[in-house]
Amino acid sequence: MKALLAQTRAEVFMTLRRGETLLLTVGIPVLFLLFFSSVHVVTTPTEAAVNFFVPGILSLAVMSTAMVSLGIATGFERGYGVLKRLGATPLGRPRLLGAKIATIVAVELVQAAVLVPVGLILGWKPGGHGVVAGVPGSVAVVLLATVAFAGIGLLMAGVLRAEVNLAAANGLYLVLLLLGGMVVPIGKLPGGLASFAKLLPADALSAALHATLGAGVAVPAESWVVLAVWAIAAPVAAAVSFRWE
Repeated sequence: MKALLAQTRAEVFMTLRRGETLLLTVGIPVLFLLFFSSVHVVTTPTEAAVNFFVPGILSLAVMSTAMVSLGIATGFERGYGVLKRLGATPLGRPRLLGAKIATIVAVELVQAAVLVPVGLILGWKPGGHGVVAGVPGSVAVVLLATVAFAGIGLLMAGVLRAEVNLAAANGLYLVLLLLGGMVVPIGKLPGGLASFAKLLPADALSAALHATLGAGVAVPAESWVVLAVWAIAAPVAAAVSFRWE
């Protein structure tokens, strides 16, 4: 347990001291929330734009941390031989992965602690019985989505060279940003593309948070199913294909 806690502290410290990570996980989501909530460049299904963008940007924050940040960092650690060395220490591979997962959760808590107050300042009014009532469902889908996105990030990090993984992670981030219902409502997409987007974990997460934190209703069954499939398939694929060096 001491080794796990020590590695978790080290992972959190290294994550929070990397400027590019802070920009990706906190800076960009905050800028997106401020921009899209204030400049009406996208027509939203809600009366106030901020009521659409807070759940969407929270979804974006989860994706950026669990998939992009984890995937890129792990890819370079693998390329530099860090993972191989750490895996051979008394820490072991299971606790190394445990520390990385704990770090993701810690960063996501920081993101929520920043984005929720910013949204409230901008005039966000959670639907239904308010933000507190939507917390249990939101936490559950975020955890499920975190597993799914982490699996995707580790899948790319474990098979691609660090530089290729960097480009692939950023490219996939952009695609899922546009197709995930985070900043562009899914209803704005062409029919076939919208149907495809609904099979992706990004749209499943954003639809779930729009329901719990936006409309104040239960998580759609489709979101549970899609996220569950990705949360099983992606980590399994990563575990089967991951190369530690």
